[in-house]
Amino acid sequence: MRSISKLLIAAFTALGVSLVFAQQLPGPIVTADWLAANQAQVQLVDVRSDTKSYSRQSVTSVEKKTGKVQVEEVGGVIPGALLVDYALVRSEKLFDGQKTKYLIPDREELESRLRAAGLRSDKPIVIAALGLDPSDVVEALRLYWTLKVFGEDRVAVLDGGSAGWLVSGRVLQPAGVAPPAPGNWATKGYRATLIAGSADVEQASKSSRPQLIDGRESAAFYGLAKRSYVNQYGHIANAKSLPPELMFRSVQGAQYFLTRAQYQTLAKLLGVDATAPAISYCNSGNLASGAWFVFSELLGNANVRLYDGSLYLWSREGRPLVGVL
Repeated sequence: MRSISKLLIAAFTALGVSLVFAQQLPGPIVTADWLAANQAQVQLVDVRSDTKSYSRQSVTSVEKKTGKVQVEEVGGVIPGALLVDYALVRSEKLFDGQKTKYLIPDREELESRLRAAGLRSDKPIVIAALGLDPSDVVEALRLYWTLKVFGEDRVAVLDGGSAGWLVSGRVLQPAGVAPPAPGNWATKGYRATLIAGSADVEQASKSSRPQLIDGRESAAFYGLAKRSYVNQYGHIANAKSLPPELMFRSVQGAQYFLTRAQYQTLAKLLGVDATAPAISYCNSGNLASGAWFVFSELLGNANVRLYDGSLYLWSREGRPLVGVL
């Protein structure tokens, strides 16, 4: 029996595959406890916009009544994490003769950027967000969606992010200044079925098939606020709202996902059919990754697309929005 095991190990090694890394991730979400027990078998990627926080100290307080740690500010990273500036997760491209921001990178761009961060192909990937705010969480989800588009299936998100790591009683440390060893991560295909374009969204708006899900804050959906790069107030006609303030729950300062049953109930209350084809959008394709992740990865809807560029692209093309208030 031992000789057979040795032969199998030798065979996998010759193919460049490790038996240890054949372990499956438990799902699209992993807990801090799971990561602590399995970190040697995965590669942890910390993605955030606030890159200055990599070198700051965390700020926590203790609730007098419960003695629980409350995270006020996240500084540093989970030891061993690879660092990815969120600005590198999206790209500016020439689109219909115009330079257009916030789009998914080309294959060569993505491979180059993630390899520079040290990402390899021989281990599953766990993505950690800053985790203090829904806008932090969706940065991890946008990277998750991007990896899925390019055929990467061994990927999960850390529930609670770095803030949740602190809540669990563990520590963060300042990021190192030395660059990591270059990685060899490569794309494994291209899933155009995960991406929607403006024509797809226009058709959905007219027919309500597939359904449109607006992932922005309620104030933006109802026409009370907007981003500077979106030239109108309101939302795309016939869209349903799934605001980020309802998408996660805050525990001791960290953002956590709801349960599957809670998401199903929330979808029903908001008038969204969790099983029907859908397209998610937001201002630039960032918050939309939250709605995409919930319906596609957590509720198992295989026909959910994300509108890359979202209202930034929609408004540049002169397409209309409708207001409510």
